[in-house]
Amino acid sequence: MGVFMVSCDNETDDTLVGNWVKLSDFEGVSRNDAVAFSIGNRGYIGTGYDGEIRLSDFWEYIPEGNYWTQKADFPGVARNSAVGFGTDTKGYIGTGYDGTTKLKDFWEFDPASNLWTQKADFAGTARYGSVAFSINNLGYIGTGYDGNYLKDFYCYHPETDVWEKIISFGGAKRKDAVAFVIGEKAYVTTGIDNGTFETDLWMYDPQVANWSQLRDIYDTSSDGYDDLYNMVGNNSVGFAENGKGYIATGGQNATGIITWEYDPDFDLWKQKTSFEGAARSEAASFSIENKAYILTGRNSSSRFDDIWRFDPNDTENEDD
Repeated sequence: MGVFMVSCDNETDDTLVGNWVKLSDFEGVSRNDAVAFSIGNRGYIGTGYDGEIRLSDFWEYIPEGNYWTQKADFPGVARNSAVGFGTDTKGYIGTGYDGTTKLKDFWEFDPASNLWTQKADFAGTARYGSVAFSINNLGYIGTGYDGNYLKDFYCYHPETDVWEKIISFGGAKRKDAVAFVIGEKAYVTTGIDNGTFETDLWMYDPQVANWSQLRDIYDTSSDGYDDLYNMVGNNSVGFAENGKGYIATGGQNATGIITWEYDPDFDLWKQKTSFEGAARSEAASFSIENKAYILTGRNSSSRFDDIWRFDPNDTENEDD
């Protein structure tokens, strides 16, 4: 693939594209390290940590009315740093940390009945700080920390309640990375391994059951396309919208607002308008009908209950 040159002139938000729209505040308590996913045209968030206790409440967001409804509490032990994913009809939460114990239990949520069902335990070791995603109604969980940093991956088959170990990607072990899905391919990047912030980007193609390494997310080449790259870190959020991938918030054991857009056709990143809420890490995100949302998170001891929608091709409007 030839090098696609990126202008170095757009160094400030004054010339960046994208708009963040503040929506109706999340009705649960402010928190960080929660699980969020979407099922159909609804967003869901639950679990997390409010600074004093770990949580098990669970909420649904209805975008067309911009309001929240509380759903049945998550029945597993209250936790933070778990992962979740949604299929066409169900949602799933597993792994995490309860303040004492690393976890591997796994639960299914049925929005039609508002019921939770415990499923087969996650097949890997008990852990937290993993990533998760779904492709074609199969779920995937990998990486994280079980006392050691990890890079293994497992596929969950909802119809049979069976876990299958898949090939690990070729990069370094890590926790607190991000994942997003574009089309029928998943992308994993960022994260930390023994104090090292990882710079690699990997793509998983379930059709061939293999990982491919893509260009780094840091200025590691002699070409100009990555001169301004600065998305390396941990505790960011990753999401996809209209065929592009995004990384926002987080930082190198820090809070942040910078937002980057990934174009899979060129394997290149472009900076977008920075997140307009307070700088934060350990936020949550979900996507509904090609619209992405970021909510909750923390900055030092402050925790948040706001939610923002990102419109990546709109002009920034600070008044909405």
